Amino acid sequence: MDNKRLARIALVTLLALGCFLILQPFIAAILFAAIVCITTWPLHAWLLARLGGRPALTSALMTLLLMLVVLVPMVFLAIGLADAVPPLAEKLRGVILRAAMGPPEWLGSIPFVGSQLDAYWHSLADSREEFNKLLKQLYDPARKVLLTVVALTGEGLLQIVLVLFIAFFFYRDGPALVERLRDSSRRLGGELGEQMLALARSTVMGVMVGIVGTAAAQSLVALLGFLIAGVPGAVLLAAAIFFLSMIPVGPPLIWGGAAFWLYDQGQTGWAIFMAVYGVAVISSVDNFVKPLLISRTASLPILLIALGVFGGVLAFGFIGIFLGPVLLALGLVLAEKWTASHPYPAERE
Repeated sequence: MDNKRLARIALVTLLALGCFLILQPFIAAILFAAIVCITTWPLHAWLLARLGGRPALTSALMTLLLMLVVLVPMVFLAIGLADAVPPLAEKLRGVILRAAMGPPEWLGSIPFVGSQLDAYWHSLADSREEFNKLLKQLYDPARKVLLTVVALTGEGLLQIVLVLFIAFFFYRDGPALVERLRDSSRRLGGELGEQMLALARSTVMGVMVGIVGTAAAQSLVALLGFLIAGVPGAVLLAAAIFFLSMIPVGPPLIWGGAAFWLYDQGQTGWAIFMAVYGVAVISSVDNFVKPLLISRTASLPILLIALGVFGGVLAFGFIGIFLGPVLLALGLVLAEKWTASHPYPAERE
C-alpha cells in the first residue's frame, strides 16, 4: 500500500471522526426525527398530493401539526408540573410531620401485621433521633425526584423543539434521502441490503405503534380509575399519563400523586384502591400491550421485542426503545442468511 493511499485513508478517517464529534450531541434528535418522519410519512404523502406537490409547504404544515399535537400539550404539562412541585413537596413534609404525632387509628386494625406496624410507628415517634433520620430518608429523595422530573421535562421540551426543526428538512428532502439510502444499501448488500432496510422501517413502525398504542391504553385505564375514585381533573391526569408513559417512572408519578391526594383528603379506602389499581392495572399495561403490538406490527418474536426495548433503553437511553428492536431484527436476518448459506455437514451430503 503506497503512501498516497494511506494518506487518503487517514484523511477520510479523520474527516469521519470530526463529523461524528460535531454531530454527536444531536444524534439522538436526528434519529428521533427520522423515526417520527418514517411513521408519519403516509400523512405527509397525502398532504403533498392535496397541496399540488409543494414539498416546502407540506413540510411546514406537517411540522406545525406535530407542534400542535406534541409540543403544545407538553408545554402545558411542564408548566403544571412546575407549579405543582412546591405545594406537593410541602404537603409531603406536612404528612411526615403529622406522622410524628402517632400512627393512624386504622393501622392497628390491619390483620396479622397491624399490631407490629403500630408498635413500630410508636417507637419511631418516641425516638426523635430515629424519626428525624427516617424523615430525611423519605423527604429528601422524594423532593429530589420531583425536581428531577421537572428538569427532565424541560430538557425534553428543548429536545422536541430540535426534533421538529430537523423533521422539517427530513420531510422536505425525504424522497432524495430515501433514494440515497436505497442506493447505499444496494451497493453494500445487494438484495439483502434492501431487505434489511425494509425490515428496519417496519420495525420502527412497529415500535412506534406499540409506544403510542400502549400510551393510549394506559391513559384510558387510568381515566377509568380516576373517575371511579373521584379524582378531580381526571381527563388532564389521563393526558399526562399518555405523554409520560414513555418514561418508566412517568405513570406512577401521576397515579401515585392521585392516591396521595385521596389519602390527604381522608379517603383512605379510595387511596388504597388507587395505589393497587395503579400497580396492578395502569403500570401493568406497559408490560403486556407494548410487546404484543410491536410484535404484531413488526413481525418479530415477542421475546426479541421485549429484550430489544428494555436492553435498548439501558444501552442507549430513550432512543434505545427504537434502536434495540431494530438492531436485534437486523441481527436476526443476518443470522438466518448466514445459517442458510452454511448448512450443516449432514445437509451438504
